[in-house]
Order: sequence, then C-alpha cells, then structure tokens
Amino acid sequence: MQKPHSRPSRARRCAVAVVIGALAAGAAIAQAQPVRSRKDGLSPDALFKAWTAERYDFGPPALVDHETVESRLKKIAGDAAELFSLEEIGRSVEGRSINHLWFGRGRFHVLLWSQMHGDEATATPALLQMAEYVGRHRADAPVRRLLEQLTVHMVPMLNPDGARRYQRRNAQGLDVNRDALLLQSPEGRALKALRDRLKPALGFNLHNQNWRTSAGKTGKPASFSLLAVAFDEARTMTPGRVLTKKVCVVMRDALELFAPGQVARYDDEFEVRAFGDNITLWGTPVVLLETGPYAGARADEDLVRLNFVSLMAALDAVATGAVHAADPSRYEQLPVNESNLFAMLIRGASIVTGTGIQPFTGDVGITVGRSIRERQSERELVQVFRVEDLGDLRLFGALDVIEGAGLLVAPAWDRALEEGIEISVPDWTTVKAKVPLAPGTPANLVILRPLGDDRYLVERVIDAEKRLGGK
Repeated sequence: MQKPHSRPSRARRCAVAVVIGALAAGAAIAQAQPVRSRKDGLSPDALFKAWTAERYDFGPPALVDHETVESRLKKIAGDAAELFSLEEIGRSVEGRSINHLWFGRGRFHVLLWSQMHGDEATATPALLQMAEYVGRHRADAPVRRLLEQLTVHMVPMLNPDGARRYQRRNAQGLDVNRDALLLQSPEGRALKALRDRLKPALGFNLHNQNWRTSAGKTGKPASFSLLAVAFDEARTMTPGRVLTKKVCVVMRDALELFAPGQVARYDDEFEVRAFGDNITLWGTPVVLLETGPYAGARADEDLVRLNFVSLMAALDAVATGAVHAADPSRYEQLPVNESNLFAMLIRGASIVTGTGIQPFTGDVGITVGRSIRERQSERELVQVFRVEDLGDLRLFGALDVIEGAGLLVAPAWDRALEEGIEISVPDWTTVKAKVPLAPGTPANLVILRPLGDDRYLVERVIDAEKRLGGK
C-alpha cells in the first residue's frame, strides 16, 4: 500500500503523463476545423501531379548531403521570411548543424523528423519539397487553412554525420534511435529538447526499412509500413493512439492509390529505448513511416514522391478535421511486415552452380543492398546484388520475377557476354567458375535459352553491381 504522502512510482507518473498528453492532443485537434469533405482539401492526385511538375531534383536521396540540406533550408526560409522560421537546435558529434524549420500559426503543433539513421534518407528530400510546396501554394485555400490550423515543425536531417558516411549510426557509433533514455548522443539530446520545448500534439518518425520486407504473405513489397507507436508493453490505447491510427489510415488511403497492396503495418512491439516509443510516452503520439522496397528504374524518385503525397495528405486531414472520419479498423487490417521478398527471383530454372556438379532445377533468390563509394571528389551510389538462396523458394515474392522454366542460369564466366548473342557453354562438370553460383556470392549471372545443337541464346545478363548516380 502506498503511504499517504509518498511519491508515486515512475511507472505511474509516466502513465499519468501519457494520459494527460493524449488528452491534450485530443483537445488540440478538436480546435481544428470540423470534419469536411476531402473535396475541400488536398487530394492525393493533385499532390502527386504538383510534385511531378514542381519538384526540385535532389538526385538519389542517399547522396543528399548535409550541405545541400542546410543550403536548401536557408533558401526556403530566406525566400519567404514571413512564412518560414529556421533555427539551429544543436550540433552533431562532428560539428554539423542540426536544423529545425517551421511554418504555420495554428495551435496544433506537428513535429516531423527524418534521417536519425544516416542511411535512411528517402523522407529528407520529401520534407524539403513539402516546405517548398507550402511556400509556392500559400495563397491556395487548402494551404491557407493548413497554415491557420497547424504549426508544422521539421528536422529533415537529424544525424548528418551518419548521412555523410551513409551509415545507420552517428559518429560515436551510437544508434540515435536507441538513445532516448541515456541521451549520450548530441543528436538525441537535440531531438529530446525540441520535443520538450514544443510539446507537439502529433509526431512523424520517418525511416527506411530493409528491401526484403514484404506486405505479409502477399508476395508484394512493403513499400511503406505504418505504425501507431505504442508507449508500453500492453499497447495501451489512448486518444492519442486512436489519432495516430486514424492518421495511418489517411496515409494508407493516399499511398494505395499509387502502390496498391504495398502498404503494411510495422511490428508494434514496445522498445523501451526507442525515441518514437518514448516521445509517445512523453505526451506526443507518434506515427512511424518506414519506406521500403519499390520496383522500377525510378524507384527512389517514386518513393520520395509518395512520401510527399502521404505526409501532405495526413497534414491536410488533420487541418480539415477529416482525420476524425477515418476508420481505425483499416489500420488493424493492414498486413504485418514480413521478410519474404527478394529483389530478384528466378523461378524453376536449371541451375548451374559452376562447382562441377550436375545442373538441378530450382529457384534462385537474389537480394540487393546499397553502398556509397568515394571516387576522387565524387561520391557514387551503387546497388550490390547477391545470391541469397537456392532451391524451393515458392513462399517468397520479388520485385523482379523471372520465369525460368526451360532456361539455364549459370555464373557469368565471361564478362564479354552480352544479351542477344548465341554461344556455346563450357562443360560445367569439368570446368569450374571462379565465382560459383552459391548463397553469399555476387550475382554475376547469365540466363540462357537452349537453341539446340549445344547452342544457347544469352537471354539476360545480371550484373552484381549497378551505379545509381553520383555527385
């Protein structure tokens, strides 16, 4: 039994703080305009078209450096000083500025932060383009309303040292997203101090996830995963978590217009050290957006565009009050993230491993990673493909599925091989490849179609590396 004048436990104090914070968030959103038809707001289609017509080409998000972000923020704020405010809220371990841009005059404050993991960069240019869109369209009725109802705060690059290295962690080697309690990183301290000063009613924690992530067992990529972040092991529901579930539904509806079936739900297991979980605990309910795998030669561009569309749609729904009409059950119905995706899957081919054994029939699963390489004064982004698995992979999906029935897949024994030429192949029972086709090896492969008389058509050449851009 608690003594009459004893101090409540930390757990109880935290629980009370969450309830008070959640009620405050509910009260703040109630001050926004009542529910309206989305015809009165920013439609995802219009946002999609506006981004396409007006965007600034930053190049691959992974190559957007601190200098670019800082100069762009200064330009945005300098071109419209009456609309935007910009401040430095801290310095990274290596002394790079951490910048906070904000706009609007509403009583409902929203905080969005990106790139607390330095190699998770998709949302960073999307935030910059959101601010530029607001500046260009400030006279339009939907943007005027957003500015009246909300005050929007952005930290586009929280971990600039990690971004420079294209690594998850900061220059100390710390995962900033696991530093919410000890606060040993200057980046974590800057975010905590900003949250405590603003006490925003809603937060957006913006990340990228592994390109093996699938939307449940659908075989489709989890191009976007959403989470109404929990603040305790019990996943306690509060008005704030109801709000974040509804915001997730608004974002789902916007995203699925352009990426149907490619939106999933992130695992909601409570992580006691994480910033999203603790910011929710401290009174700001948080939506997590994880950007994931996407097919096509312009995947990076499409992912930035859909970040822009979904986040602007979410802000508009809060400003109009349309968020209240969202059905939280549509959040619960999202498939949960799984790791059932390859970048490329060759199905049912005759597999030549190049190790001297006879060919056998099966599937080849290939994964993709990214790295940045320094070449003199240029940094370049490279995709690296590796063989991940062989055999019966029928339970997996892929961004690129190649039906291999009747075809032969083999190590690329000659770098001069080109698609469309006719060749003879070595006797793989006696000739071994320098790099075999095996799990863990670079995916330098050829897919061959038998023509008869020991002749084959080179149907496809798969290179283990692909340059995506440089600057």
